[in-house]
Amino acid sequence: MSGSLWLKPPVTVTPLPSIPRRRREGATAPSHPAPASLPASASLPASASFPASASASVLASVPASTGSGDGSDLAVDPLDELAERLGGFVAVAVHPDEIAAILESDGMTDDHIRLTYGRADSFALAEDLYARVERCHPAPEAPPAGPWHTGLAGCLLRGLVFALPGLAYVLAAPLLAGEHGRFGLPAGTVPLLAGAVTGWVWNQALSHRAYTWLGLGDRPAAARALLTGAPAGALAGSAVAFATAAPGETPAALFAAGQSLYLAAATVLLVLGRERALFCALLPLAGAVPAFRWDLPDLLRAGLLLASLTAAVTFAALMLRPGLKRTAAGRGGPPRTASLPYGLFGLGSGLLVLQAGVGDTLVSGAGAVVALTLSMGPAEWLLHRFRGESLVRLRTLSTAREFRRAVTGTLVLCLGGYLTVLVGLTLTTVLAWPGALWPTPPRLVTLLLIGTVLWLGLLLQAFGAVGSAAAVCLLAAAAQTVEPAAGPAATGGAAVLLAVLTCVLLVRPTAHRA
Repeated sequence: MSGSLWLKPPVTVTPLPSIPRRRREGATAPSHPAPASLPASASLPASASFPASASASVLASVPASTGSGDGSDLAVDPLDELAERLGGFVAVAVHPDEIAAILESDGMTDDHIRLTYGRADSFALAEDLYARVERCHPAPEAPPAGPWHTGLAGCLLRGLVFALPGLAYVLAAPLLAGEHGRFGLPAGTVPLLAGAVTGWVWNQALSHRAYTWLGLGDRPAAARALLTGAPAGALAGSAVAFATAAPGETPAALFAAGQSLYLAAATVLLVLGRERALFCALLPLAGAVPAFRWDLPDLLRAGLLLASLTAAVTFAALMLRPGLKRTAAGRGGPPRTASLPYGLFGLGSGLLVLQAGVGDTLVSGAGAVVALTLSMGPAEWLLHRFRGESLVRLRTLSTAREFRRAVTGTLVLCLGGYLTVLVGLTLTTVLAWPGALWPTPPRLVTLLLIGTVLWLGLLLQAFGAVGSAAAVCLLAAAAQTVEPAAGPAATGGAAVLLAVLTCVLLVRPTAHRA
């Protein structure tokens, strides 16, 4: 700032003589004792008396009162002039201390404030200015497009690539046929589930680590993390599948190994934002659609599966080429233990989805899993929507109560929208799947509870509260595994607990600040 902010005191002061007030008409003069007569030596000389012309000139210089009583003859308050001069700064201040800082930064001392404005110090003057000037905060600028501003088409594409691998099971069904398996499940189910769960846990943790590098702006480091972690995850899933395979389940173990390899390649492509490449790699699986009604040759089925797997691995390898280049040495990365809760959340959510697939018939269970998988695309978009709306409310609302009310309403709308999409996808799957039965009300309620747990868990994970979400999901999955009959109660309790955690943690403005 240039120039001073206060009124400078006048250099010269011309005092005016004291003028006696006019006595009101009809008022009697006050009685005072007669002054003692001055001695002769104290009498004024004739030369000391004021001449008549001087007295008249002094009286003429004093403005006469208009007698109107409206204050128009008063001097201008210097505080009004200061408020007008600093109006732009005072109007946007959110606290009087901001104004006091402006005054003090320009060198205005407390002595000068007392002399010029009649206030004790800069803080008292700032409070008066804050009270005089009306608040006029500028409208916040729209934030630039960021990770929380995404289109619906991209999320729907991700949901599609999440569900398309399910067609691989349709193509491989005759290849996996065998005798009755363990635990009352079809043959080959145990190695398939063991390999899939291992891949979910590993790739969820790997994705978090790679996304952390991307958040730091180091894409080669993210590619390098995927280059070392994805093959290790594929080997781990394959090893678990072969370790849990019983005699006669070797074809299922081989399919589980290919499944682990695909999960590793899909993780690479999804983290690096190559959903379209993954979609193109999954196009050969569309050959499973005729398999719903006609029997396809085994050679064709195996060829379609291998073509899709080869394309996915090839695209992932091309995306990992930047990981071969070394960045500056000595840069520390995110701790590996920070990714462990994300892997545990993948384990809990994966087990809940598998529990949803255990239906009265194989078709009804598979339909529920397909609906949940397809719904992950709209779920991701609604997560972006909630985050974006919360940031808008954070910029536009002025009180914590208004923010809590607005965020709670947005949360209810987004969750309700996701559950509506889940119901629609479930009914669509039933209509499109030959031989599928309409879901009973208890199974539909259980499916909605699982959807609630998944969406709220993903929301808490997005805001960094992944530990709480993972613990709740693991407890619900463990309860369902130990006592399948208690599945709806366990899932309902988990949904209520996650809803309470979400309302407690995410209605605070500090949870939404970057």
